[in-house]
Amino acid sequence: MTQKDTPWLFRTYAGHSTAAASNALYRGNLAKGQTGLSVAFDLPTQTGYDSDHELSRGEVGKVGVPVNHLGDMRALFADIPLEQMNTSMTINATAPWLLSLYIAVAEEQGADVTKLQGTVQNDIIKEYLSRGTYICPPKPSLRLITDVAAYTGKHLPKWNPMNVCSYHLQEAGATPEQELAFALATAVAVLDDLKGKVPEADFPKMVGRISFFVNAGIRFITEMCKMRAFVDLWEEILGQRYGMTDPKYTRFRYGVQVNSLGLTEPQPENNVYRILLEMLAVTLSKKARARAVQLPAWNEALGLPRPWDQQWSLRMQQILAYETDLLEYEDLFDGNPAVDRKVEALKEGARQELAQIDAMGGAVASIEYMKSRLVEANAERIARIETQDTIVVGVNKFTTTEPSPLTTGDGAIMVSDPGAEADQLARLADWRATRDPARVAAALEALREAARSGANIMPPSIAAAKAGVTTGEWGEAIRKAFGQYRGPTGVSKNRSNRTEGLEPIREAVSAVSSRLGRQLSFLVGKPGLDGHSNGAEQIAARARDCGMEIHYEGIRLTPSEIVAAAADQDVHVVGLSILSGSHLPLITETMERMRAAGLSHIPVVVGGIIPEDDAAQLRTLGVAAVYTPKDFELNRIMLDIVALVDPEAVAA
Repeated sequence: MTQKDTPWLFRTYAGHSTAAASNALYRGNLAKGQTGLSVAFDLPTQTGYDSDHELSRGEVGKVGVPVNHLGDMRALFADIPLEQMNTSMTINATAPWLLSLYIAVAEEQGADVTKLQGTVQNDIIKEYLSRGTYICPPKPSLRLITDVAAYTGKHLPKWNPMNVCSYHLQEAGATPEQELAFALATAVAVLDDLKGKVPEADFPKMVGRISFFVNAGIRFITEMCKMRAFVDLWEEILGQRYGMTDPKYTRFRYGVQVNSLGLTEPQPENNVYRILLEMLAVTLSKKARARAVQLPAWNEALGLPRPWDQQWSLRMQQILAYETDLLEYEDLFDGNPAVDRKVEALKEGARQELAQIDAMGGAVASIEYMKSRLVEANAERIARIETQDTIVVGVNKFTTTEPSPLTTGDGAIMVSDPGAEADQLARLADWRATRDPARVAAALEALREAARSGANIMPPSIAAAKAGVTTGEWGEAIRKAFGQYRGPTGVSKNRSNRTEGLEPIREAVSAVSSRLGRQLSFLVGKPGLDGHSNGAEQIAARARDCGMEIHYEGIRLTPSEIVAAAADQDVHVVGLSILSGSHLPLITETMERMRAAGLSHIPVVVGGIIPEDDAAQLRTLGVAAVYTPKDFELNRIMLDIVALVDPEAVAA
């Protein structure tokens, strides 16, 4: 009988509401045959705030699980033996802290921490480019990455201290060449910094623990070739830059979640086929096969997936691994001339980008350059969909459809537990009330001293976890030590060269500006902690190209800051973007503050993943227009904005 390869790790990216609810979900998924955990944390946890912080309002438990302290981490992994588990934690700015909590819980379970297996993503550079959950400026952030790596190299030898994450780069519009180059440049920056923190003899082993986390889109032949290019380029860089040749340490190891950006709100049942095809891109080629795969659910463009939806995606992996003969064969593409040509072309394009980044001083020095490149690439991607140069079935072609029985009826989409936030706040208050204040104060002082002195941040973080320090307290200590940071938006004030289809809108903007007596002024804001800024960036860039005066300061603003900016800039219209599911509380507060400031005459438009019932509530609050992922025609949105502020239209 043919010897089959061992399948990849089967994971499901999951976490919501509370640690206890997420624990039940994890144990259920493990019982269904999942072989590794992939933990999603909520935005306050990702950005270093406690659940009761002002910026956390409406965000608690929405896109992941809230973990405020050791008690939450205990509940998250109750009855799950961590010594036997392979756990991936999608955490970046607070990676040292969440890993410290994980280690503390493992020790409480009696685990041998040297046997712990898993990954913290711990890639801050991509946060500045695409995801937005950073805390500190780039240089101290890089230090925290390599602190984690150096610590795990000595104490958790089976742990992956970093996933170089290109996943969100593709979500932000990156071309395959940009994905390759920006991810590899990040890895080089980390390895260069790590060299001074570990003994020279241990460096190859540390390189061998660096893993990657990638995205796979619908052009699955190109995506498969991209993965083969990653394998070649990683080996090339390690050999040329670091003199490493041992295949044990130079292997390109990666996990993947296939593309969520391409999931469609119209005809969402078609997403099942998209997910399957995208999975093939990272499993077909043995040379470049993923070590772990997690698939989104078919309905994630509509809202939170239910356990059944996640099970459907898990079964997709299991059918491919166990029912087909895929794992019985050597690489299917070695020697294929079409594949070889495409791989070489991708590698050459990536080398050119890498040379540009290297000439600018490396990844940390090139953040603004890379961000602007992503915004430009995403604008081109959206323009191709608008003009039907790129076909998206059910969105811009073949839109006639029967009602989907999968999306009708009660419970078709899971909603967040409305009582979860209050429950989390109550337990947080109890935690603070029952801990030893003197022990907490001493632990925080030791943490601050390590930050000041340059000592490895991990030992005092683990001690702080055991002392009862909270996520917000750890985050505040880091903020005070290294300062806060606001990343570049990537949206230039200067118009792009794109003109196709814009002239009628520019004429309309000009005419309305004349009637207003000055240039039409548009404020784009992102309230709350949601760092998915792609949509806001593209709206701001298109409004700029249409002749509007734009005001866009990036992510993580409070409703009060947005209202103050609307007043200070004397804008004509406000656009708010929220993709985390926290639109109702944040928009409600913003509208209340607009009225209190005497700005209720300024129309407010909102974009995000917003169910129709919620959209109706927002309109009742006074929101002028609501846009969701089905509204892909930016030019139509621009014309809507012009009409909203046209004095003649308003008077009529």
